[in-house]
Amino acid sequence: MSAKIAPGEKAPAFKLPAAGGGEVSLGDFKGRKLVLYFYPKADTSGCTIEAKDFSKLAPAFARAGAAILAVSADPVPKLDRFKAKHDLTIPLASDESHATLEAYGAWAKKSLYGRSYMGILRNTLLIDPQGKIARIWEKVRVAGHAAEVLEAAKEL
Repeated sequence: MSAKIAPGEKAPAFKLPAAGGGEVSLGDFKGRKLVLYFYPKADTSGCTIEAKDFSKLAPAFARAGAAILAVSADPVPKLDRFKAKHDLTIPLASDESHATLEAYGAWAKKSLYGRSYMGILRNTLLIDPQGKIARIWEKVRVAGHAAEVLEAAKEL
């Protein structure tokens, strides 16, 4: 079961395989703000809209001193196809083991049509340059979310 984390706590360390090859870790963002968002499944409607919105706003996030990293449990080849198909500019990472998802409280019991299963919660975290969690958005609604996170990143 997922851990419960809160603003002010140190962000859990992670190292994940990244789309395009290589790995990405929390340490790669030391001294910078990081928008870390978790999404259920690459190339589904809501996840595609969210990824496109963050990609479109990536230059504004960069001006605000914030990097973006999107994480799902999809394997890297699927992330590579998703990124290419939709011309995404943000980095994508794969957590097939669910360890990072659990550490950040984004892996939980869900229910659909009366069926219970474990799945990814659409959560976003804003991590400050010192590696502490500044803000958490849980059970995100996609419309307008990237712009809301951008405003929070500018204020941090």
